[in-house]
Amino acid sequence: MNKKLTLAFAGLLVFGSSAALAQPQHDRGEHHDDSHAAAQHGAPHEAPQGHVGGGYVPEHGPQPQHEARPEPHQQVRAEPHQEARTAPAHDYRDVPEHPNAPHVHDDGRWVGHENREAYRLDRPWEHGHFPGHFGPNYVYRLGGGGPSRFWFNGAYFAVAPPDLGYVSDWNWASDDIVLYEDPDDPGYYLAYNPRLGTYVHVLYLG
Repeated sequence: MNKKLTLAFAGLLVFGSSAALAQPQHDRGEHHDDSHAAAQHGAPHEAPQGHVGGGYVPEHGPQPQHEARPEPHQQVRAEPHQEARTAPAHDYRDVPEHPNAPHVHDDGRWVGHENREAYRLDRPWEHGHFPGHFGPNYVYRLGGGGPSRFWFNGAYFAVAPPDLGYVSDWNWASDDIVLYEDPDDPGYYLAYNPRLGTYVHVLYLG
């Protein structure tokens, strides 16, 4: 009887030892899997591109287009003092939540800058060139007026007639704007609104 008990006790010891030896292997395997899963879950994701506005200022203006320009007799004169009377002719919502206006993504992509006949002037720079600075290091505060005549720092501008439908949400008394040179349309500058992320062609009035 004692011999049987001794054998049974020995068997329990062997089984317990085997189980004890197997447990750390199982734990190490679980720990490895959990760490791998945690690493995947916690891995940084790239920030989505394409947001508009919110104070973002592009580092540079749009790239020049390479479309053929019209012959001189096709040029038309734009009248800067006419107000918008119709809805915008183009839909610039490349993403549903983006504004229906020419705008700039926060990755620097200019949406809606086109080499269009509507921006041709028969007398570019009729009032001279803006003597101030351009680009992201120079943010100007609008001082009043409206689309047909607004100003800042003693300089006066007018929104191009084709763009009048895109400035209904601009605050002419307090919005900031950044000016960029237009690489395609002589006589115009591009006025960008960092709050909204939208921009329009503007004429310098002096």
